[in-house]
Amino acid sequence: MKILITGGAGFIGSALIRLLINETDHEILNVDKLTYAGNLESLKSITNNPRYKFICADICDSEAVNRFVLEFRPDKIMHLAAESHVDRSVDAPGDFIETNIVGTYTLLNAARRLQDSGADLLFHHVSTDEVFGSLGATGLFTETTPYSPRSPYSASKASSDHLVRAWGETYGLPFVITNCSNNYGPYQFPEKLIPLMIMNALAKKPLPIYGNGENVRDWLYVDDHARALYMVATEGQVGETYNIGGNSEKTNLDVVNTLCDVMNELQPAEKFYYRKLIIHVTDRPGHDLRYAIDTSKIKRELGWQPEESFDTGLRKTVNWYLNNLPWCKAVAGGYGQERLGLQPVN
Repeated sequence: MKILITGGAGFIGSALIRLLINETDHEILNVDKLTYAGNLESLKSITNNPRYKFICADICDSEAVNRFVLEFRPDKIMHLAAESHVDRSVDAPGDFIETNIVGTYTLLNAARRLQDSGADLLFHHVSTDEVFGSLGATGLFTETTPYSPRSPYSASKASSDHLVRAWGETYGLPFVITNCSNNYGPYQFPEKLIPLMIMNALAKKPLPIYGNGENVRDWLYVDDHARALYMVATEGQVGETYNIGGNSEKTNLDVVNTLCDVMNELQPAEKFYYRKLIIHVTDRPGHDLRYAIDTSKIKRELGWQPEESFDTGLRKTVNWYLNNLPWCKAVAGGYGQERLGLQPVN
């Protein structure tokens, strides 16, 4: 099988490619623009595999997209390329509109052209649970939960979900959509909560938590997500949506407290306790209270469930960062772990 993966140098995309190269015989084409969050170091272990090829391209470039889609002629397109950091979307929403909406539109049109040429393909769009909005203290997101995005990021992903469904209904393009909860694990860019807290703790910098820290997220280990994505792409029913979650609801404060305890065990500092670094800062604008995913459909229909609990996954994650600090320094580049998401656009 030939699989085209967009955003394959990113966090989730690189985990998916490592899985496919190491555990299948498929041929993989990775297309990535290599923005600040994309780094080929995450794929160093499989770069020389003859079944792997990389193209540096922008999915908004219709000429380039049409060329590599029609030349490679994939059996499946797994679309992961996206701007994904909510705080950055508050500061610069235009980047999210361009990549997440226009880029998806451009890729869908190329897929349609490939289909019109006689190819049999599937378009798998990888999305987020944030399109569903915010939950109260109880309840779970299901595949039929109405969309209610509340940030520029989630609105752009909701738009791209709708585009994929529209191309399926209007043009007959075979598709599946997955909506996942918060991912964590190795190779994640250190702007996201868990790697940011690890790096700050190592530097004995403050560990900033938005508001009172009671916002709840469901946490999904990235390798579990990669397995689910491959399962949906190969066994999922065309036209269906599958929610992917880790069954690990935690408040942000609980996440950071647990991380501090793991850090204290694995990287003890003399007369130093990492929880002392925790501070509370002004909350994010429009910060959703709670996300939680019902994973019963993917478990029932495809037999998938996460292998990692939050405790086992977090321990693996902290260990990985402690053993790969040169990677962290290399990918961070000019990112100074500064606070984002407070500046309105003029």
